[in-house]
Amino acid sequence: MDRCIMTSHVHLIIVTTGKKMEDILRDFKSHTSTQLRKMIKNNQQESRREWLLWMMERAGNKNSNNNGYQFWQQDNHPIELWDNYMKEQKLDYLHENPVVSGFVSKAEDYLYSSARDYCGEKDLLEIKLIE
Repeated sequence: MDRCIMTSHVHLIIVTTGKKMEDILRDFKSHTSTQLRKMIKNNQQESRREWLLWMMERAGNKNSNNNGYQFWQQDNHPIELWDNYMKEQKLDYLHENPVVSGFVSKAEDYLYSSARDYCGEKDLLEIKLIE
């Protein structure tokens, strides 16, 4: 999975065989929101801990699709990448996002991006490079 984790959103390129994309995204969002909530709750150093948990609970209570908490927005913007041109275009867009946002001057310098893997540096997560 290629990715770029920004401060307010995430870009992902997911390869699937047989499993529906909506199921993958649902499971991803469920798992990550549960883990992030636990990390926030258990981090005594997080000065915004109570506020963050309150915001997540408030959002969850407003949405009947949730079970108490909500971290992610309900909507997604999936795009099927059906040819190599489109794959390369979206991969470039994903990797250049932190550069355009002004966080780094080179995509491979952004720690939370798979761009590092494409430049031969180790990323935080293991990925399979798109060929």
